[in-house]
Amino acid sequence: MSSSTEGRVTTEARGHVFVIEIDRSAKMNAFDVAMLRGLADAYSEYEKNDDHRCAVVHARGDHFTAGLDLVSVAPLFQKDQSLVAADDVDPWGVYGRARTKPVIVAVQGRCLTLGIELILASDICVAADNTRFAQIEIKRGIFPFGGATFRMPQAFGWGNAMRYLLTGDEFDAAEAHRLGLVQEVVPVGRQLDRALALAETVAAQAPLAVRATLRSARTAVTEGQDAAARALLGTLRELLASDDAREGFMSFVERRAARFTGK
Repeated sequence: MSSSTEGRVTTEARGHVFVIEIDRSAKMNAFDVAMLRGLADAYSEYEKNDDHRCAVVHARGDHFTAGLDLVSVAPLFQKDQSLVAADDVDPWGVYGRARTKPVIVAVQGRCLTLGIELILASDICVAADNTRFAQIEIKRGIFPFGGATFRMPQAFGWGNAMRYLLTGDEFDAAEAHRLGLVQEVVPVGRQLDRALALAETVAAQAPLAVRATLRSARTAVTEGQDAAARALLGTLRELLASDDAREGFMSFVERRAARFTGK
């Protein structure tokens, strides 16, 4: 077992919810190479197991992450090596395989650079009310390379994105909520419980329909609304032929909770 200085990423299945914990708390959960690859391994494990229907990512300690450990990571760039193996799922959705299932992030304390980009690449974020965000790469003579340059303008609007990308200024949880980076702000200490409750709700829905919803929304963002529209009816026909669609209909008729199997 690694020490918190070295860092580790652990996973736990809680029913259909897959919990991923980042733990390098002695270094404010800064991501070194091992942590980056450990998180990619966890995402890959989540993606391949159909019993895992929704993931929650959280961090141990007072802070979500201080961002990248540049001392550890910089040599990779100098050698032109990737942060994530090509066959792994990339948590940031930039360098490796894309995931197809939902991810909810719970954050607290400092959430810098790569932490913001992880949220932007995820689906829902719950923030503790003490969370402080900043995209500070520009203060280090570099720029964000985990997706912020193209996802932040989509999420925040151009002016709001440039306000923080070009200054590196810090903003709080209330501002993050206004901008759409986080969906809920809760008292510090309750962020994980709230994220888990949301994940349980998502995991109770029909897995095929959840994936189809994510795929349609992502297609609209990356390829445009026309591409997403062209795929709607074909996807609907596939879903209507599933056992889960039949179960959904019967649960409605019988006035009971649906029991979805993902088939």
